[in-house]
Formats: sequence, structure tokens, C-alpha cells
Amino acid sequence: MPAPSRIEATAEALLWIAILKAKHGPLMFYLSSGCCEGSSPMCFVEGDYRVNEADILLGEVGCSPFYLSAQQFEYWRHTQLILDVTPGQGSGFSLEAPEGVSFLTRSRVFSDGEVAALSAAGIPPRAS
Repeated sequence: MPAPSRIEATAEALLWIAILKAKHGPLMFYLSSGCCEGSSPMCFVEGDYRVNEADILLGEVGCSPFYLSAQQFEYWRHTQLILDVTPGQGSGFSLEAPEGVSFLTRSRVFSDGEVAALSAAGIPPRAS
């Protein structure tokens, strides 16, 4: 069994990523760990948010890197995160906020087989 990705995106989230990329250029995501919007995914122009060696690159959505803190990773390590979007304004810091939508994450627990495949592949992901 191939290792599953740790981050996926819905079709609507991918559409909004494309819209935001057309307006702002390359993007990045960071899953906040409590400040402002709680645990909301924040969308930035790539490089506008500085990740550090304690942050984890979970994968990419819409060819945009998705990071979270090591502390958040410990909480979510047993799940696949799914980036989605919902109507309504989220954080003023995230690029989608003025558009009247808000990114959010959903999750699903990995099966035992998926956990074994992740382990065999040497995943968890690398630090940034």
C-alpha cells in the first residue's frame, strides 16, 4: 500500500487557491496553533510567514506548501488533514478573508494499513 498524503484539499479549496494565486502569486499555508483564529489554516503569500526548524512541512495543496508547528503535528499525526473552504470571513491575516470565505481543516483518522505505510515510507514529514 502506498503511503497516503498527510494533507489533501477539496475541489473548492483548490479553486480558491487558484483564485488567490492569480491575485497574489505563490502561496503558502500555516496551521495556526491557537492565536487569533484558534487552529485555522492561514494562507499567506509564500515567504510572508517565516517558518522555523520546529515547523513541519505536511505536504502541498494546489502546489502550495502547507506547514504546521511540531506541537500541532503531534496532535494531528494520526490523521489526514483536508483543506476546505466555507462562506464567511475568517481571520483578517489570511489572504482569503477579504473574499468572504474562510479556509478550514477537516480530518480523517488513518487506517492501520495507512499508518504502517507511512511508517515504512519514513514519514512523518521533514522539518522545514
